[in-house]
Amino acid sequence: MYAFEYQRPASLADAIKLHGASEDASFIAGGQTLIPTLKQRLRRPTAVIDLGAIAELKGITVGNNAVTIGAMTCHADVASSADVKRAIPALADLAAGIGDPQVRNCGTIGGSIVNNDPAADYPAAVVAFGATVHTSKRTIAGDDFFTGLFETALQPGEVVTKVSFSVPKRAAYMKFRNPASRYAIVGVMVAETASGVRVAVTGAGPCVFRVTAMEEALAKSFVPSAVKGIAVPPGDLNGDIHATPEYRAHLIGVMAERAVAAMS
Repeated sequence: MYAFEYQRPASLADAIKLHGASEDASFIAGGQTLIPTLKQRLRRPTAVIDLGAIAELKGITVGNNAVTIGAMTCHADVASSADVKRAIPALADLAAGIGDPQVRNCGTIGGSIVNNDPAADYPAAVVAFGATVHTSKRTIAGDDFFTGLFETALQPGEVVTKVSFSVPKRAAYMKFRNPASRYAIVGVMVAETASGVRVAVTGAGPCVFRVTAMEEALAKSFVPSAVKGIAVPPGDLNGDIHATPEYRAHLIGVMAERAVAAMS
């Protein structure tokens, strides 16, 4: 690592002010991605602004048929929340399956979606539930938030403050995980919402995406066999030492069937 200025503001306003005053600052949430990149010198900010002391960015509230989670809320708190378990059990299950206990107690929902790792779990929930991402400047529809590999719709200096998930009629998340990291080699969230069925896939491609053919099939017949035989072309999917694009395409169908079966 190398020298940089470390700052720990007590308010969101102060954090944004500090970021604007620095030539090249980085916000840090749980640090699960930034710290390794600092160690490897893949990121070399002049200042690191720690959001961990900002109380207004933490907490979970349920009301108006929605679950709202502060950006600095850790995965373990989402997984153990009785309110989340009652309102959206699939969201609590998803959080419980992220990483190991240390990661779940350090990593945050805001950090996860802002980093937008292609194998992260939360993007599948944000898209499947048609969530709303609240920032220091505006609100962004979940469908519009993730724009590409490690890229989002956020502008420089913009901070995610909370994420609001509409409560679905029912939902389930299934993932084929890497046995070491527990990242999703493929993860599929299926949700029956007020606006229809939504199927969101993470881990398979450079960015989370929806499978409209499966959504249309499940809208006609909500049974596991409805998605059987619906193929996702492997051409745009990820290929690495863990799985080929063709295998990931196969896993999308398997995980989708399992998710529907869990909801039946």
